[in-house]
Amino acid sequence: MNDRIILLVEDNPDDEALTIRALKKNNILNEVVVARDGAEALDYLFGRGAYSGRDPGELPELVLLDINLPKLNGLQVLEQIRANPLTELLPVVMLTTSNQEQDLLQSYRLKANSFIRKPVDFAQFMEAIRQLGIYWLVLNQGPPQNNRVEDE
Repeated sequence: MNDRIILLVEDNPDDEALTIRALKKNNILNEVVVARDGAEALDYLFGRGAYSGRDPGELPELVLLDINLPKLNGLQVLEQIRANPLTELLPVVMLTTSNQEQDLLQSYRLKANSFIRKPVDFAQFMEAIRQLGIYWLVLNQGPPQNNRVEDE
């Protein structure tokens, strides 16, 4: 379970540190790549800008995407992820403090795989990350890398 990358898209340093700590404490030892705004997340995924040497065909196992981000918000990032054939099947979990029903609805309209509100309580947050890791990194069977299923 620890050889697959998690892309964490989070602009709040405290939430970033808390998420990484919760992953480690729950023995989710995957490499975590952090993008601190929406544009950086897309640059990472598509091998542009500072990530121009990265192979965009090597996708992360999972994207944890906040909604309230600088430059491009999480919904704009999700829309671009789903619009690109390379990333359209990439598992994306919206991990956010937003309690706006419109954010929830729009996330699912844009084909987010899941929407998780960050619990305020540390113990609840730890448990949410534990369950998230078990489901998305152990139990879930994701789409094959570099082998997108074509419509027949």
